[in-house]
Amino acid sequence: MRRFLQSPKLIPLFFALITVLAYGLLLPFTGFYWDDWPFAWAAKFLGPAQFIPSFAGFRPFLGPIFFITTSLIPSNPILWQIFALLIRFLAGLSAWFALNQIWPRYKFQTLITSLLFLVFPGYSQHWVAFTHINQEWIPLIFYLLSFGFTARALRDSKRRVVNSIIALLLLIAGVFPTEYFIGLEPLRFLFIWVMVAEETRGFWPRLIQTLKRGWPYLLIWLVDALWLAYYYRSGVYISYGVTAAQHAPSLGVLLLSFGDALWKAGIYVWVQVLVLTMQSITAPTSLFTFVLIVLTFLLIAFYILHLDLIPSHLLPPGSTFAVPAILIGLIGILLGRVPSLAAGLPLTLQSSYDRFMISMMLGASLFATGLIDLLVRNSLAKTYAFALLIALGVGQQFFNANIFRRDWSRQQDIYWELAWRIPALKPNTAILTDFVPIDYETDLSFTAPLNWMYAPDFHGGDLPYAMIYVNKRLGGSSLSELKPDTAIELPYRTVTFHGSTSQVIVIHAPQNGCLRVLDPLYTGVQAYGKISPTLAALIPLSDPSRIIVSGSPPNLSNPPFPDEPPHAWCYFYEQAELARQGGDWNKVAELGRAAAAQGFVPQDNFEWLPFIEADARTGDLKSAEQITRQVWKDESRLHSSLCMLWERVQAASPKAAQGTLSGLLNELGCK
Repeated sequence: MRRFLQSPKLIPLFFALITVLAYGLLLPFTGFYWDDWPFAWAAKFLGPAQFIPSFAGFRPFLGPIFFITTSLIPSNPILWQIFALLIRFLAGLSAWFALNQIWPRYKFQTLITSLLFLVFPGYSQHWVAFTHINQEWIPLIFYLLSFGFTARALRDSKRRVVNSIIALLLLIAGVFPTEYFIGLEPLRFLFIWVMVAEETRGFWPRLIQTLKRGWPYLLIWLVDALWLAYYYRSGVYISYGVTAAQHAPSLGVLLLSFGDALWKAGIYVWVQVLVLTMQSITAPTSLFTFVLIVLTFLLIAFYILHLDLIPSHLLPPGSTFAVPAILIGLIGILLGRVPSLAAGLPLTLQSSYDRFMISMMLGASLFATGLIDLLVRNSLAKTYAFALLIALGVGQQFFNANIFRRDWSRQQDIYWELAWRIPALKPNTAILTDFVPIDYETDLSFTAPLNWMYAPDFHGGDLPYAMIYVNKRLGGSSLSELKPDTAIELPYRTVTFHGSTSQVIVIHAPQNGCLRVLDPLYTGVQAYGKISPTLAALIPLSDPSRIIVSGSPPNLSNPPFPDEPPHAWCYFYEQAELARQGGDWNKVAELGRAAAAQGFVPQDNFEWLPFIEADARTGDLKSAEQITRQVWKDESRLHSSLCMLWERVQAASPKAAQGTLSGLLNELGCK
């Protein structure tokens, strides 16, 4: 068994196991997020070739990567999550390959650094797979391999030219598609310095040799830097609306930003999972995370203790790995922060902005390994420290995966509630709202599945549907003002949505409750004004007649959509809202009774309104009055809506019932 564990052939399998523990346990329950949806929709309906013109005004060298991957992998979220798992595994092996070429005598330290890189806990965006695998991870693998072949060129004089050419080509493939990694190139100079220092004495001779070996890479790097500088200044390079900072930050801001990056990437991220889980220590996610950390720690410690990667006779007296690793790691963290800092973007953890950590991961992993290697002298304690750090990284990534699992589950609710409430939709309809309370989607994200659902035969031309977050778009080029007949224009890569504020429906997706289409006939502006002034301003524009009540329900194909969930309260509510729109009060009342028979009740009292009105209009005044009094007592925001509801009932009732209804209105205090 010991001989089996010591075999170098087992190390890639160990990388694969750690990859699965960190990123694969919840993989079947994750899906598409952020820009995944627009990219997946474009690949499905416009074809892989459209990524070339699509990225021409953003990152022109990125289009070919999307073209190749989308030609091979269909728009299936599970397949993209599996592909992301494979890419992260290959990225870990690429880091291990590169570091082994640079420090061939320190195989233990390079293995640990590569494992820390594999599970680096400061980067939480792994599950935005379609987007980040293409935009960052594939170029990063090229960059890591480029480092490795540079080292090979220096160490193997017979194949120096071949390895150098490979390294230069990989550098081009790594640095040109995205600006994320432009700060990594100085690390190559430091890596070359470390290797040159093994045989060359004196500062100036080392510097001359380093420049001699590194100038071709420096030349390509400078060409890329000049290209980016030109592109930024030309006004063509807009990268999702983000432009370079117009003024250089002050020295104080610069120092604070770099200090923040060093603290977060170098220290805090390694214990972040403990801080997050302690906030809800008894929650199932926290408990599962703790168990996974402990089991992973035991597994890693057991494996590392059986490795024999530090033959003492090969190492010189005193470690020469720790200090260079710490210094290179610190510089790598600082340089990795430069691209996002130059764009004026923050570095916040557990948010989409921690994607900028990807350019700091290698430096942060070197820094952590070097620091522990320097400070912890006992080999057993050092092994346990490294095992704990890797296990904490695995735990953090599992914690992150659960966040994305919940997000995907909430997306399922929204898509099916839309399908139940809106069986079909007239073309050129915009869905307006203030926002949807979900973490990893925007209006652009939701526009893709909206078109996937309601325009399944789209093959080009104007985009038929769009989701618009009014709080974000109002006053801009997409939506100038909230007046009837105001043009709405939403560019969507190579296609555009053209609509009008007279061709919209307004929705509200509460944090706890069912998605609602706001109808000026039934929706009280006063009630929604207390929830959101934006929604109150939008209600008069909402035109539910754009919903085709008798249309065939949309086909939510799997993939990319999940299977239809069991019918709970929101199903009955959405169907009741649809029936109310069609004037079928008997069906609304039947749906209310069916929901009650199964024990379903709303989380949000707003959802009682159609059932109260249906009971009242179909003759069950006792039930309608009983629920009204309870809702009146529990939810003061609904007082005006309840008054409007009973006034509608009174207006539609025969004269014989007028007195009874007037008495109820007086009792409620309606004026």
